[in-house]
Amino acid sequence: MALYLSRLQLARDPSIKAIGALLDPSDLGQRRDAHHRLIWSLFAGDPAASRDFLWRSEGDGRFIILSRRPPVQSPLFDPPEVKTFSPDLQVGDRLAFALRANPTRTEKTGELSNGGRERKRHIDLVMDGLKPLPSGERAKHRMKIAQEVGENWLSVQGSRHGFAPDHVAVGDYSVSVLPGYRGPRKGQPQFGVVEMTGILTVTNPQDFLAALARGFGRAKAFGCGLMLVRRAPRPSG
Repeated sequence: MALYLSRLQLARDPSIKAIGALLDPSDLGQRRDAHHRLIWSLFAGDPAASRDFLWRSEGDGRFIILSRRPPVQSPLFDPPEVKTFSPDLQVGDRLAFALRANPTRTEKTGELSNGGRERKRHIDLVMDGLKPLPSGERAKHRMKIAQEVGENWLSVQGSRHGFAPDHVAVGDYSVSVLPGYRGPRKGQPQFGVVEMTGILTVTNPQDFLAALARGFGRAKAFGCGLMLVRRAPRPSG
């Protein structure tokens, strides 16, 4: 199935700028929620269709989308730049990547839902790594643990999905309240987002391309999971 890589920019028309605070709020959690709804509007032609796209915000009203359908024209956006995405990859190819991800692990709870299914919980790996530390020490060690989590988590992803990370650099870790939650701060549902860049080597092109289309990790509806790739220079020597 064909894939499309699209670049979009919020329209700079004065009528769109007038509602800029609604389309691109300053609060991080609200912004991810607003962007989630904005991107969905570009694929709303079939109400029965499930989400078949990944997206990420590049800031200042700019977005990148990988999708199985081209986005529709919208007055909220400038005309999109759309091209087919079908890289010709071989075993051993080295790629530079950028990935915004929500690294988690899933645990069984031993409980059943009302529908009879086993309940599971998703553990944020960076939050879990910080948990044993005293609260006053967590900020100091946050990026060190985020770096360790990013490296380990991406290595596991690679072993499952046809690539091997050669170098991983974590540039940021942020936490958002789950969009739509209203309630006390204590116990509020949150998800963490790790910003990673680096170099990887393709070990199974078919598996890797399939994983690129699906995305990596959770929170894909809120701008996580899309891995951007480009050819990396060959190592010297």
